[in-house]
Amino acid sequence: MKNIAIIGAGTMGNGIAHAFAQSGFHVTLVDRNMEALENGKANIEKNLSRQVSKGTIDEAAKQAALDRLFLATITEVEYDITDLVVEAIYENFEAKAEIFRSLDEKCPSTTILASNTSSISITKLAAATSRPDRVIGMHFMNPVPVMKLVEVIKGYATSQATLNAVLEATKALGKVPVPANDYPGFVANRILMPMINEAICALQEGVAGIAEIDEIMKLGMAHPMGPLLLADFIGLDICLSILNVLYDGYKQPKYAPNPLLVNLVTAGDKGAKTGKGFYIWAEGKVQGPSF
Repeated sequence: MKNIAIIGAGTMGNGIAHAFAQSGFHVTLVDRNMEALENGKANIEKNLSRQVSKGTIDEAAKQAALDRLFLATITEVEYDITDLVVEAIYENFEAKAEIFRSLDEKCPSTTILASNTSSISITKLAAATSRPDRVIGMHFMNPVPVMKLVEVIKGYATSQATLNAVLEATKALGKVPVPANDYPGFVANRILMPMINEAICALQEGVAGIAEIDEIMKLGMAHPMGPLLLADFIGLDICLSILNVLYDGYKQPKYAPNPLLVNLVTAGDKGAKTGKGFYIWAEGKVQGPSF
């Protein structure tokens, strides 16, 4: 693989583009408008500069990565030589399926179509295309330039050749690909989200406060951050969406989203990106618990 397209210039999309461009791939970052694309590129440049300041790369490597990065709006992008497309938009099945139908029409028959979904069925997305054998999941972790894991999800019809190609491409990024089968939430979020949900239940029931729950989990379980802070960092709306996918997929009460989480999202308090969730945020930094 040499030519990669990333659909979506948000946090995950620009992080994925950063990883591919830094690793020698030619990358086209795609979004609906040029403002979103310029914002995505600015984030990539800022993160590359941070790597330079830490001594992990030099200025020449930074510039080489930026030289391999191209921007295109969704209406002007050309896919004729694209080897792999990674969709990285928000977590909504219909929106993703629409993109996959469009990609199936526009991309060469050899192009592999991947989704960065954190919970949605790869098999269902593949069914929106005429190439289900070339559809796969590539669930990157946030922040993408730092985190080593990529959960690689094989749909019901994904071919072994497609799986092998994506495993090799992931290794070329300096990441560690770990295969998983296509069940709701896959592995990472099937385990993580019930933990976050249970932390919210403990908060709602008055077992302990926000900071106390997080401190207990950090110090007692050696987690780098507590579950409520992590939920804010991920986005409470995304946590809710994943829990809904798990609940719809398994129909088990343990996956039902806690009402407090539902209320926070309904009120627009979605975590770090809105400035308020379980914590108050300012300029990307935690100021303290919000209640």
